[in-house]
Amino acid sequence: MNWADKAVFYHIYPLGFCGAPMDNDFMSSPQERIQKVADWAGHIADDLGCDALYLGPVFESDHHGYDTADYRLIDRRLGTNQGFREVVERLHNKGIRVVLDGVFHHTGRHFGPFVDVLQKRWDSAYKDWFFLNFDGDNAFHDGLWYDCWEGHQELVKLNLGHPDVRRYLLDSAEGWIREFDIDGIRLDVAYCLEPSFMQELSARCRSVKSGFFLLGEVVHMNDNLKRLLDPDMLHSVTNYECYKGLYSSFNDQNLFEIAHSLERLFGNQPWCLFTGKHLYNFADNHDVSRFATALKCPDQMEAAYTLLYTMPGIPSVYYGSEWGIPGDKKDGDGVLRPCLELEAQKECSLTQHLKKLAEVKKNHPALWEGDYQKEFLTNKQFAFSRNAEGESILIFINAEGQEGNFQLDRRVKGTELLTGQEVELEGNFCLPAYGSAVVKVE
Repeated sequence: MNWADKAVFYHIYPLGFCGAPMDNDFMSSPQERIQKVADWAGHIADDLGCDALYLGPVFESDHHGYDTADYRLIDRRLGTNQGFREVVERLHNKGIRVVLDGVFHHTGRHFGPFVDVLQKRWDSAYKDWFFLNFDGDNAFHDGLWYDCWEGHQELVKLNLGHPDVRRYLLDSAEGWIREFDIDGIRLDVAYCLEPSFMQELSARCRSVKSGFFLLGEVVHMNDNLKRLLDPDMLHSVTNYECYKGLYSSFNDQNLFEIAHSLERLFGNQPWCLFTGKHLYNFADNHDVSRFATALKCPDQMEAAYTLLYTMPGIPSVYYGSEWGIPGDKKDGDGVLRPCLELEAQKECSLTQHLKKLAEVKKNHPALWEGDYQKEFLTNKQFAFSRNAEGESILIFINAEGQEGNFQLDRRVKGTELLTGQEVELEGNFCLPAYGSAVVKVE
């Protein structure tokens, strides 16, 4: 078992969160904006009950952070290496583990070895670090062609098969652990990375820090991903299937969709993909519309988050979504990655609900290591159980704007964990409009 199995994550995109300029001039003096992350430690840990933080890119980059220029230097728009060490220490002092973004598939055009190639061409010692053709050209008219990530020529693909490239990246990752004492790495576009590289990365990181957490970004859930979720490779991957099912099931009043995904991924049948694994679950992130925008009915928000926190896997909250802030992907990435000031936000019923969910999640092993079993399902009502040795918990979700009835084939007596109320179910259970319940069975 890894520490992340029972964690509740908070996710911050630092460049936007800290109000940094979106273009790096590579000349300005470092600005210690990153300290703002540590200033939110009390909110993250105390107001929300989160005990892990996934931080988007923090290293020197051209623009948005996923176009790395220097893997060993904190982005001058965010601060300095010393300042970031202090941030991690302050977060650790609040009981918050830190996971950083690792962008190892590609770099930005200001990455030193690539600049050397542009300047020296055939004579560059780094020409084999990339996939090049000196007889071609590119959108920047450099007089050479190079492979990139999914057609984005500002993102230069690295040759991970080259031993010097691997050595540089593995040494960089080890340096992050030794210098900053981080607890994990999220691998950007892990679906594009060579498995052998991830195996080497895993071995290196875990040789330096026991229990080091590796999370892979994947988009499409399929049988091929099973090979990635291996003790010698990745501990977890992003669960985009349930991300989509979470909002569309409520929007369409069709809970069969999310129930089907949960069964396909975590059920007890031989064909289920990730039974017993801990995927990284989220309602939104820096790449997609905010949950408050994707979800058509705001009154369904709390029930949807109850589902997120109690389904198998590791729940995560994207900064600002605890207050239900909007943001539509069609308006650009900037609206998804805003600069927020803590004192300008007001605690609401959703933040209180999330704190209670985090408390319940962490105090009940069935919710972080139990199996999954569907108990009742209609278009608008869904009940399932999580069962671990010595503990059984029933979760009820009502997506409807009126009272919802659940039929169970057994008598249940227990405690509703969100309210502390004793409940006794005689084969039938009712929830108010858009309600949810988490019942520990006696």
